[in-house]
Amino acid sequence: MRVGLIAPALYDRGKTEEGGLIVVTRATQGVQDPEPTITRIASLANRVLTGDIVLPKFQRGFVWTPEQILYLLDSVARNYPIGSVLLWQTTEKLASEQTLGGLSVDPPRHGYPVNYIIDGQQRLASIVGTLHWHPDSDPDSKWNIGYDLELQQFCHLRGSDPVPPQVMPMRLFTEPPEYFERASAMATPELKQRATQLFTRFSNYQVPVVTLHQMPSSEVAKVFERINSTGTDLTIVDLARAATWSPEFDLKDEIETLLLVLDGKRYGRVDAKTMLRTIAAGAGFGFSRNDINRLRELDRDALKSAVASAAVGARKAVDFLCTQVRAPRAESLPYYNQFAVLTEVFRQVPQPTADQYAAVHRWFWLTASGEYFKGWNAAQMEEDRLAVAAFAQGRTAEIETGSGAPRSVLWRRSPFRRTNAPSKLLALLLAYAEPLDLRTGQRIDVDKALAWQNDKEFHHFFPRAFLRAHGASGAAANVCANLIMLSSVTNLWVSDRAPSDYLKDLCETEGTDAIRRRLATCLVDDVAFEAALRDDYDAFILARSETVHARLIDLLGLLADSGRDHAATGEDAEPDADLDPDEPRDRDSAD
Repeated sequence: MRVGLIAPALYDRGKTEEGGLIVVTRATQGVQDPEPTITRIASLANRVLTGDIVLPKFQRGFVWTPEQILYLLDSVARNYPIGSVLLWQTTEKLASEQTLGGLSVDPPRHGYPVNYIIDGQQRLASIVGTLHWHPDSDPDSKWNIGYDLELQQFCHLRGSDPVPPQVMPMRLFTEPPEYFERASAMATPELKQRATQLFTRFSNYQVPVVTLHQMPSSEVAKVFERINSTGTDLTIVDLARAATWSPEFDLKDEIETLLLVLDGKRYGRVDAKTMLRTIAAGAGFGFSRNDINRLRELDRDALKSAVASAAVGARKAVDFLCTQVRAPRAESLPYYNQFAVLTEVFRQVPQPTADQYAAVHRWFWLTASGEYFKGWNAAQMEEDRLAVAAFAQGRTAEIETGSGAPRSVLWRRSPFRRTNAPSKLLALLLAYAEPLDLRTGQRIDVDKALAWQNDKEFHHFFPRAFLRAHGASGAAANVCANLIMLSSVTNLWVSDRAPSDYLKDLCETEGTDAIRRRLATCLVDDVAFEAALRDDYDAFILARSETVHARLIDLLGLLADSGRDHAATGEDAEPDADLDPDEPRDRDSAD
């Protein structure tokens, strides 16, 4: 079949077949042809600052790295092309951002047409920030940029450091007298000439600007989506926002509404992509990327209804996690995508029976303990959607899943790290057992530990320094089975002492029976205790693994079937990099 390629931005998705040729039909009648012009970047920057060019709400924020900014400036200095800018000129008044790249800009001019940026935001923001930044704001700003005339390269400057004499601060570009005063002080004629050439280049550099006229806002959002859908920088959240955007509906604001539901219960936040999955499921579609893309089929009222429906499920999911699982914070979840499925469960089953609550409880521990969600793909998402529906309709007594219970080897093979699922599962199991501090006998603050702001509430039963002194590797010492919850004071008291040493001291001062009872709340049984008194690390790890595993199996109930597909063993350990992003992020799903 032959395919006719027609300029996609001005045509809709309607297709008819004529003689094997796919014909894309014209969507918008009366739309003027795009108007191309050539404009100096300095002029574009001024238009941004004065509110003639603004950023519509459906665009994402500034995301370029400092290296990308310098790379763009280098292209301008070398007179390389940097691509075109796409604007939409309209008298429609849309919600727009009051900043661009973190810099304040004037609001749109009242009574005049406005030019909204459709494509080229990152480049425009980089030019505006570089040329119009002022040092009275943040001296360590990413916009504090200079050009080294000797090395002939751009660099980021530090506000606290004096600017080297051969470096020209780019902010002086908008102050020509100061720029050329500094240029005249350069050490050699060659450097002076380079400074003049740099000024001339940025004054005269031009880019193609294409302006769209008389196009409805709904079509413009589709243009933005189509332009960016083949790139790798935009996330599924960005694309879904553009695809569903209208002056009356902004998906970003609706996701924020859902996250405020979690904030209202002091639960913390899951990532935006997970919340987007809950909206797609609430709309009756599902959890996958394709299901998310189907949101564009809905009108504003249907989209708002899906968000409201997801909000109901999210509130009940938080209540369940806090009260039944005792996972009081989003950070404590082994997998964020568990929250997406739980939200859909409670959306469809808002008032579960006791048996249904027990089934959801078992589902949580089962999916937390296997590696089912580690590579959650579209096929699994569809299976889970169907499983939730069958459970809600009473056709199944359990939420069927391909996840399987792990073997006890998981605990002695998995490294303890704040970002991996086995560590978070161990923390939940410990919290569920209501651990007592070994030295004081007081209850450990598990809520603080499960916040995962740091790992100071978790300590090695066999201290790492002790194990290193006896030839054990760091990896062998840092397995999950060697971690318990202790107060910081007790941990300092233990220090790097041998278990036989500090345990004997505790037994003498607190009594052996009391220490055994406290150890039991930390999931350390008598066999592991006796091994620790002998400083037998291998025997301790083996016994502790079995105890932790037995506690998990107890929570799983009759679903502890080790023959299921996604049973975890800890053999496929995650990379050792401890990522700590500013925002929650779904690291697990494959779709």
